[in-house]
Amino acid sequence: MIAKLKQYLTTHLHAQTPEEKQRNLDLAAASMLLEVAYADDALSAKEATLLPNVMQQTLGLSAEEVSDLIAEAKGRQQQATSLYEFTNEINDAFTLEQKQKLVLAMWQLAYADGKLCQYEDQIIRRMADLLYLKHSELIQLRNRAMSMD
Repeated sequence: MIAKLKQYLTTHLHAQTPEEKQRNLDLAAASMLLEVAYADDALSAKEATLLPNVMQQTLGLSAEEVSDLIAEAKGRQQQATSLYEFTNEINDAFTLEQKQKLVLAMWQLAYADGKLCQYEDQIIRRMADLLYLKHSELIQLRNRAMSMD
């Protein structure tokens, strides 16, 4: 508990360079996408293929950066105690459009294997709520993701 508090204080209270801040934002977004990808306890081949692609499109990263980010985000995701850790960072820095783009990527991942698991649906809805998106926006983004296939 003390170690987590110390880590939080170290990461959030010291002055971050713009590069460090962007890396933390990318990590938060990647961790959120991983939450969706692993919500049904299985990463299908289609989800595994789509994950780097949606990360590149959503975060504007190169394939190499995405590979490193996924590895780092897996560790961060396992240490996280709640979704708030990720959504709080996103809320502080992302515009409404960027949040919508991130939630659209979540829906794309959820539908990648051709079926929506109840856990994927729940996690996306919870994150959208924490990102202060309206229910109507959530539904529009889901519908867009469904029609993208």
